[in-house]
Amino acid sequence: MEGDLYKNKYRIKSCRYDGWDYSNDGYYFVTICTKNRVELFGRINNGKMILNKFGEVVGKEWKKSAIIRKEIILDYFIIMPNHLHAIVIINNNSVETNGRFPVGVEMNGRSSLQYYKNNFRMEKKSISSLMAGFKSITAKIINEKRNQPGAKIWQDNYYDRIIRNEDESNRIRQYIIDNPYKWALDRNNPKNL
Repeated sequence: MEGDLYKNKYRIKSCRYDGWDYSNDGYYFVTICTKNRVELFGRINNGKMILNKFGEVVGKEWKKSAIIRKEIILDYFIIMPNHLHAIVIINNNSVETNGRFPVGVEMNGRSSLQYYKNNFRMEKKSISSLMAGFKSITAKIINEKRNQPGAKIWQDNYYDRIIRNEDESNRIRQYIIDNPYKWALDRNNPKNL
């Protein structure tokens, strides 16, 4: 089995950049998928995403994230039938680290945690706290609408990438724009699994 042993369980090795504090100012590309890649948010029709009522919840709550979290700026994003791609900008207007330097990263069942000197916790104003809050509220609202309290909507983890320069940012923006047109080839399309 791939991954490391943690608390007598194997876990998938993190793709996160070792030593990076994900509450740092910067541009991040994130992808979150529904549990088992169930097509829950709508459908693709002629290269266009048609949101259903659950997809509309995802869109509304994603936009609300930037209102609730003053450090978050939303860039390009797309809601697909079973996932969301987005560029998120964290802008704390600060370069001060308060003496905290990450020495590793661990994962819990819902989101990434920063590891500080044997103390696991979710860093405030970070990608992980954004994703945990967003996944939690959308799952709650969607489950209320479906009358399925407690059902899992999202996969436990999510993908993130630090965007390192303007060229990379522009490539990711184009990828987001093109995603509905390329749904038939998308690796998140259940027909391609």
